[in-house]
Amino acid sequence: MYQQIRSVVEADFASVNDFIIDQLHSEVSLVESIGHYIVEAGGKRLRPILVLLAARCCEVKNDQHIPLAAVIEFIHTATLLHDDVVDMSTLRRGQPTVNAEWDNPSSVLVGDFIYSRAFQILVKIGDMRIMEIIADTTNKIAEGEVLQLISKNNPQSSEQNYLQVIKNKTAILFQAAAQCGAILGGAVAPIENALKRFGMHLGTAFQLIDDVLDYDGDTEALGKNIGDDLAEGKPTLPLIYAMEKGNTKQQAIIKQGLQNNALSTDILQDVLQIVRDSGALDYTRQLAQQEAAAAIKCLEALDDSVYRAALQKMVHFSVDRSS
Repeated sequence: MYQQIRSVVEADFASVNDFIIDQLHSEVSLVESIGHYIVEAGGKRLRPILVLLAARCCEVKNDQHIPLAAVIEFIHTATLLHDDVVDMSTLRRGQPTVNAEWDNPSSVLVGDFIYSRAFQILVKIGDMRIMEIIADTTNKIAEGEVLQLISKNNPQSSEQNYLQVIKNKTAILFQAAAQCGAILGGAVAPIENALKRFGMHLGTAFQLIDDVLDYDGDTEALGKNIGDDLAEGKPTLPLIYAMEKGNTKQQAIIKQGLQNNALSTDILQDVLQIVRDSGALDYTRQLAQQEAAAAIKCLEALDDSVYRAALQKMVHFSVDRSS
C-alpha cells in the first residue's frame, strides 16, 4: 500500500529527495557525512509525502511544495537525532543511530544544523503564515519532548498525559505538513481546516500504532529493538493501560521494569507478556482506529481525486502497518 501512496506523487517525491541532498551541503565534512548517512538509512518519509498530497489536493500552482516537504523532513530528522541522544538509543531503521556510530555531541550539533537549515529554506519560501505555523510547531515539539522527559520512569503517568505528549511530539508535525500543503495550494479556509484536522488525527493514529508495535512488533521489520520504550522508561499507552488493569503483582513487575535503568531480559519478557495479556494492545489499536475514522471523515470536505484517495490509503497504511 505504501508504494501505491507514493506512486501518486512519485515525480514530486524524487524532486524532494534531490532537494534534500542538495540542502545537506556543508563546508564541514562531518555535517555532510552524517547528513548522507541519515538520508541513505531510508525511511518512508510519510510527512513530506503528506505535504505533497495536501498541496496537490488543493491544485498547487508552483513548486514550493517541494522545499516545504524537505522542511518537514528536516524538522523530523533533527528531532530524531536529538531523541536518540536523550533516549540513548543505538538502533534506528535497522542500522546504528548517529550517536552510536559517531557520538552524542555530533548527533546534537548536526541536528541543530538540520533544524536551522529548515528555517533557511522557509525564509526562501517566503510565506509568513507557513513560517509562523512551523515555528509554533517546532516549539510544541520541544514542549512534547520535555513532557515526555518529565514522565520518564513514572508509573503514575496517565492516559491524558500520554495523549498530550504524542499530540505535541508527533501529531502536530503531521498537522503542520497537511495544513501548510493546503496553504501553498491556495485552499479556502474550510479545506485548510479540514486538512489541518486530518493531519492531527492521522499523526495521533500513527503514533498509537507505533507504541503498539514496540510491544508487539518484529525487530527486523521495525528496524529497532522491541521493548525500547520500556527500556527507556517511557510510559506509553499500552503500559499505562496494563498498569491500570493489572493485579498487585503485575503492577509491581511493570513498576520495576519502568524504573529499572538496566532492564534485564527476564523483566522485559515478563512486562511484555503482561501487556499482551491485559488487552492493552487491542485497546490502543481501537483508539488508533477511532482517530483513523476521524481523519477519513475530514477528507469528505475535499474534491474527489487520486490525491484524496492516496490520503485515505495513508490512513489505512498507518493503522494496518507492521513496521
